Amino acid sequence: MDARALEVFLKRDFGQVAADFAVERADQQGVRVRLKVAERHLRPGGTVSGPSMFALADVAMYLAILSRIGPVALAVTTNCAIDFMRKPSAGYDLMAEARLLKLGRALAVGDAMIVSEGHAEPVARASLTYSIPPTRG
Repeated sequence: MDARALEVFLKRDFGQVAADFAVERADQQGVRVRLKVAERHLRPGGTVSGPSMFALADVAMYLAILSRIGPVALAVTTNCAIDFMRKPSAGYDLMAEARLLKLGRALAVGDAMIVSEGHAEPVARASLTYSIPPTRG
């Protein structure tokens, strides 16, 4: 699935969160997803909340997997570890670069690096594992 197909899938099947995200790139190296930071994503102190950064990493990895296997809505997160490294820059969207490290029949493993738009230093890094449902045939 390319970036456009991933966005259509997200809007159709996950409309409750689709407005928060934009798929900027999807290719063999992975995906780049933007979190359109709004007031609801902030925590006291004016920084993006940890749950919002987790959601970005999770959505980015999910879309990286779908970009390779197609629209499998029931692929689910089985594990995630996230390191919060620095405070995101206020007033900037967050960008996640997600890449697959292993794509098997039952599991996919990958990582997501999150940066504030326009900044090189990562604000968070996540390692994720997904369960891929068996194909029905």
